Amino acid sequence: MNISIFPKQLGFFPYVFLIYIGFPVYYLTKETGIKQLIGFGMVLVFLVSYRQLYFLIGKKSFTYWLAVQLAIVFLFSTFYDLNHIFLGFFPANFIGWYRDKKAFRLGLLCLAGVEIIPFLIKIARTNIFFSTTELIYFVPFLIVMLISPFGIRSMNRRLELEKELDLARKQIEELVKREERVRIARDLHDTLGHTLSLLTLKSQLIQRLTAADPERARHEAKEMETTSRTALKQVRELVSDMRSTTIAQELVHVQEILRTAGITYQYEGDADFSRIPPFTQNIIGMCVCEAATNVVKHSRASHCSISILQSSEKMKIVIRDDGMGAAKNNQFGNGLRGMKERLALMDGSLSLTNHHGAVLEMTVPIIRKAQAP
Repeated sequence: MNISIFPKQLGFFPYVFLIYIGFPVYYLTKETGIKQLIGFGMVLVFLVSYRQLYFLIGKKSFTYWLAVQLAIVFLFSTFYDLNHIFLGFFPANFIGWYRDKKAFRLGLLCLAGVEIIPFLIKIARTNIFFSTTELIYFVPFLIVMLISPFGIRSMNRRLELEKELDLARKQIEELVKREERVRIARDLHDTLGHTLSLLTLKSQLIQRLTAADPERARHEAKEMETTSRTALKQVRELVSDMRSTTIAQELVHVQEILRTAGITYQYEGDADFSRIPPFTQNIIGMCVCEAATNVVKHSRASHCSISILQSSEKMKIVIRDDGMGAAKNNQFGNGLRGMKERLALMDGSLSLTNHHGAVLEMTVPIIRKAQAP
């Protein structure tokens, strides 16, 4: 069993920080006797707490070990050398890992006390205030030390948000896969179910007619062949639909479908969809293709136009035709319902209205990964 000194995902960062342990060790070489022995003991406990804190983030014992670190920094700064206050950068780092605001503020207040009280004690002992040189030496580092937990907390929140976004994207991709399985099952049932039932009935009929009416049996067998070829074509179309496609590819396909049906076609809008994630393109492409199919099947239109406009936050797709309109054709059927279900996976919306024909509008939010700094 491998035991890691520090969490592997943090890389070399925890090891680099250990360089600063050299400062208390250096100052302890100037001490003697029991004071030196106790000092080295505190350094050892400090190192143990440093390791434990990395593995206990988010747990109750995290606060206990942090309190141990703060106590050691206070003892070193008060009873050994004031320069030990720079060890406060260690607990300052861990205070930034608090998610709870109350715990974060309390930790920050304790850090401020641990850093400031030793200064006050020294002034009380010597009755001498710090010189300008000493203030210039200490104060900037103290300010940075007290500000650093805010920066670390902000960085951790950003990392958590990125993880949540990645998880959300994975969930969306999984939902898309599940929805596609449902769609494929529905398409198989709708397109092949009736065909296979018909083939079964015809095969039973042929068995009965083989002896009684051979001529009709041959006719029914011929029809079975035609029906089976149709079923094979439907299977190939379903397999083709399962392949992931881009918006640009589907627009070319849509243009071919409309022109084959004798419907004039016009496209307006963006041509570059490279910044759109693949699974988003796949869903939008399927919806556009489904809408064009509805225009061909139900609208009796002579012209169809498609516009796709992108902004930094969303994509808007508008499909218009000059046919019978949404209220008179069959566009409220399974095709439109399937589009709504697909778009809902990405918080997209769909509306169908009339304006000299049917006007189908789809709006999809655009989600992008944050660029690495």
